[in-house]
Amino acid sequence: MKDKEGELAVRIARKAVEVEVLGQEPSKLDMPGAFREKRGIFVTLNTYPDGELRGCIGYPEPVFSMGSALIKAAQGACHDPRFPPLRREELDSILMEVTILTLPQELEGDRKDLPKTIQVGRDGLIAEKGPFRGLLLPQVPVEWEWDEETFLCHTCMKAGLTPDSWLDPRTKVFSFQGEIFSEEEPGGKVSRKVLE
Repeated sequence: MKDKEGELAVRIARKAVEVEVLGQEPSKLDMPGAFREKRGIFVTLNTYPDGELRGCIGYPEPVFSMGSALIKAAQGACHDPRFPPLRREELDSILMEVTILTLPQELEGDRKDLPKTIQVGRDGLIAEKGPFRGLLLPQVPVEWEWDEETFLCHTCMKAGLTPDSWLDPRTKVFSFQGEIFSEEEPGGKVSRKVLE
């Protein structure tokens, strides 16, 4: 994804959030060809300047065109069930972040070696067992300073499983990568986020 397209994705997410919160009719947006490709995408809302999570919704698999997934995720992030619905007076103190995902790949091999197959700062994870499923984006373990094993445990807990469920062969673990674009201040400059 080019930086210019990443910036446009963040601008579209902001517009979709504003339209959703203000109860306006969404206007037809003209999007470039890259936005017609099916991609997994997440929209994250963080408070400004504190950087606290305020909402994060997305689609791990490429089921919608990127443009459509982006708008749906942005609207959904306003109503993340972990938080009260986003209010009009919060719009000027929210940062938009868009993560564009690669296709999740199942991790194979000896369960005890799973931590060696992932890299904090590069990978996001999905844990899945029966009806339970949890996902953590690549930026999460970096923000919390987790190692690979802690990251696996927290992904399992996000799925409603026990922390060590990744050792169970019935639990599927997938990794994916993400390109992250974020506002530096509300409605301001957008840049590609590089995870350390």
